Amino acid sequence: MKIRLLVIGTRPEDWVRDAVSLYLDRLPAHLKPELVDIPLSLRSSGGDPAVAKEKEGQRILQRVRPGDFLVALDERGRGWSSVELAREVARWQNHQPSVALVIGGPEGLAGEVLARANQSWSLSALTFPHGLARVIVVEQLYRAWTILQGHPYHKA
Repeated sequence: MKIRLLVIGTRPEDWVRDAVSLYLDRLPAHLKPELVDIPLSLRSSGGDPAVAKEKEGQRILQRVRPGDFLVALDERGRGWSSVELAREVARWQNHQPSVALVIGGPEGLAGEVLARANQSWSLSALTFPHGLARVIVVEQLYRAWTILQGHPYHKA
Protein backbone atom coordinates (compact mmCIF):
# COMPACT_ATOMS: atom_id res chain seq x y z
CA MET A 1 0.00 0.00 0.00
CA LYS A 2 1.21 3.48 -0.88
CA ILE A 3 0.17 6.37 1.39
CA ARG A 4 0.45 10.03 0.50
CA LEU A 5 -0.28 12.90 2.87
CA LEU A 6 -1.50 15.86 0.82
CA VAL A 7 -1.24 19.03 2.89
CA ILE A 8 -2.18 22.60 2.11
CA GLY A 9 0.71 24.76 3.25
CA THR A 10 4.45 24.85 2.75
CA ARG A 11 7.47 25.37 4.92
CA PRO A 12 6.30 23.96 8.23
CA GLU A 13 8.04 25.24 11.34
CA ASP A 14 11.15 23.41 12.57
CA TRP A 15 9.33 21.72 15.46
CA VAL A 16 6.75 20.31 13.00
CA ARG A 17 9.45 18.99 10.63
CA ASP A 18 11.34 17.46 13.57
CA ALA A 19 8.27 15.74 15.04
CA VAL A 20 7.07 14.45 11.66
CA SER A 21 10.58 13.15 10.89
CA LEU A 22 10.70 11.34 14.23
CA TYR A 23 7.62 9.27 13.37
CA LEU A 24 8.47 8.85 9.70
CA ASP A 25 11.80 7.34 10.72
CA ARG A 26 9.98 4.83 12.94
CA LEU A 27 7.44 3.73 10.33
CA PRO A 28 8.11 0.76 8.06
CA ALA A 29 8.50 1.64 4.38
CA HIS A 30 5.06 0.35 3.38
CA LEU A 31 3.31 2.74 5.81
CA LYS A 32 5.63 5.72 5.48
CA PRO A 33 3.56 8.41 3.81
CA GLU A 34 4.95 10.55 1.05
CA LEU A 35 4.43 14.16 2.14
CA VAL A 36 3.06 16.41 -0.59
CA ASP A 37 2.96 20.13 0.25
CA ILE A 38 0.38 22.06 -1.77
CA PRO A 39 0.67 25.86 -1.83
CA LEU A 40 -1.69 27.82 0.36
CA SER A 41 -3.79 30.35 -1.55
CA LEU A 42 -2.96 33.92 -0.71
CA ARG A 43 -5.38 35.59 1.64
CA SER A 44 -5.68 39.36 1.62
CA SER A 45 -7.71 41.63 3.83
CA GLY A 46 -10.25 42.17 1.03
CA GLY A 47 -10.08 38.66 -0.38
CA ASP A 48 -12.79 36.04 -0.19
CA PRO A 49 -11.70 33.03 1.93
CA ALA A 50 -14.19 30.82 0.04
CA VAL A 51 -12.39 31.58 -3.23
CA ALA A 52 -9.05 30.68 -1.63
CA LYS A 53 -10.52 27.39 -0.35
CA GLU A 54 -11.88 26.53 -3.81
CA LYS A 55 -8.47 27.19 -5.43
CA GLU A 56 -6.81 24.97 -2.83
CA GLY A 57 -9.42 22.29 -3.54
CA GLN A 58 -8.55 22.38 -7.23
CA ARG A 59 -4.85 22.00 -6.40
CA ILE A 60 -5.62 19.04 -4.14
CA LEU A 61 -7.74 17.28 -6.75
CA GLN A 62 -4.98 17.74 -9.34
CA ARG A 63 -2.75 15.63 -7.09
CA VAL A 64 -5.30 12.92 -6.32
CA ARG A 65 -4.74 9.94 -8.58
CA PRO A 66 -7.68 8.09 -10.15
CA GLY A 67 -7.17 4.97 -8.02
CA ASP A 68 -6.55 6.77 -4.73
CA PHE A 69 -8.71 5.93 -1.74
CA LEU A 70 -9.17 9.48 -0.48
CA VAL A 71 -9.45 10.19 3.23
CA ALA A 72 -10.36 13.80 4.00
CA LEU A 73 -9.38 15.14 7.40
CA ASP A 74 -12.47 17.10 8.31
CA GLU A 75 -14.04 18.25 11.57
CA ARG A 76 -17.32 16.63 10.51
CA GLY A 77 -15.63 13.31 9.78
CA ARG A 78 -15.67 10.18 11.83
CA GLY A 79 -13.59 10.27 15.01
CA TRP A 80 -11.64 7.06 15.52
CA SER A 81 -9.89 5.84 18.61
CA SER A 82 -6.32 4.73 17.98
CA VAL A 83 -7.46 1.08 17.98
CA GLU A 84 -10.22 1.89 15.47
CA LEU A 85 -7.70 3.71 13.28
CA ALA A 86 -5.46 0.62 13.42
CA ARG A 87 -8.40 -1.43 12.09
CA GLU A 88 -8.91 1.12 9.30
CA VAL A 89 -5.20 0.98 8.41
CA ALA A 90 -5.43 -2.82 8.27
CA ARG A 91 -8.44 -2.53 5.93
CA TRP A 92 -6.55 -0.05 3.76
CA GLN A 93 -3.58 -2.41 3.63
CA ASN A 94 -5.80 -5.29 2.57
CA HIS A 95 -8.01 -3.47 0.07
CA GLN A 96 -6.44 -0.20 -1.07
CA PRO A 97 -3.23 -0.06 -3.11
CA SER A 98 -3.09 3.73 -2.80
CA VAL A 99 -4.40 5.93 0.03
CA ALA A 100 -4.30 9.74 0.03
CA LEU A 101 -4.88 11.54 3.33
CA VAL A 102 -5.75 15.21 2.84
CA ILE A 103 -5.33 18.13 5.26
CA GLY A 104 -6.93 21.36 4.05
CA GLY A 105 -6.06 24.98 4.65
CA PRO A 106 -7.34 27.44 7.28
CA GLU A 107 -10.93 27.27 5.98
CA GLY A 108 -10.90 23.48 5.64
CA LEU A 109 -11.49 21.45 2.51
CA ALA A 110 -13.44 22.52 -0.57
CA GLY A 111 -16.76 20.83 -1.26
CA GLU A 112 -15.36 19.08 -4.35
CA VAL A 113 -12.65 17.45 -2.24
CA LEU A 114 -15.16 16.30 0.37
CA ALA A 115 -17.41 14.96 -2.39
CA ARG A 116 -14.48 12.98 -3.87
CA ALA A 117 -13.47 11.57 -0.46
CA ASN A 118 -14.11 7.91 0.27
CA GLN A 119 -13.87 8.56 4.02
CA SER A 120 -13.74 11.56 6.32
CA TRP A 121 -11.64 11.41 9.46
CA SER A 122 -11.93 13.87 12.34
CA LEU A 123 -8.84 14.06 14.54
CA SER A 124 -10.83 15.62 17.37
CA ALA A 125 -13.64 17.97 18.24
CA LEU A 126 -10.82 20.39 19.09
CA THR A 127 -9.21 22.68 16.54
CA PHE A 128 -5.45 22.19 16.09
CA PRO A 129 -2.81 24.39 14.52
CA HIS A 130 -2.11 23.25 10.99
CA GLY A 131 1.38 21.95 11.77
CA LEU A 132 0.15 19.98 14.74
CA ALA A 133 -2.40 18.20 12.55
CA ARG A 134 0.50 16.91 10.40
CA VAL A 135 2.26 15.62 13.48
CA ILE A 136 -0.87 13.96 14.85
CA VAL A 137 -1.62 12.17 11.58
CA VAL A 138 1.89 10.77 11.23
CA GLU A 139 2.08 9.82 14.92
CA GLN A 140 -1.29 8.07 14.68
CA LEU A 141 -0.13 6.10 11.63
CA TYR A 142 2.87 5.00 13.67
CA ARG A 143 0.64 4.16 16.64
CA ALA A 144 -1.73 2.18 14.38
CA TRP A 145 1.20 0.17 13.06
CA THR A 146 2.44 -0.58 16.60
CA ILE A 147 -1.07 -1.71 17.61
CA LEU A 148 -1.24 -4.04 14.60
CA GLN A 149 2.21 -5.41 15.48
CA GLY A 150 1.38 -5.91 19.17
CA HIS A 151 4.17 -3.47 20.04
CA PRO A 152 3.99 -1.93 23.55
CA TYR A 153 4.11 1.71 22.30
CA HIS A 154 0.32 1.93 22.60
CA LYS A 155 -0.78 1.36 26.15
CA ALA A 156 -4.55 1.09 26.36
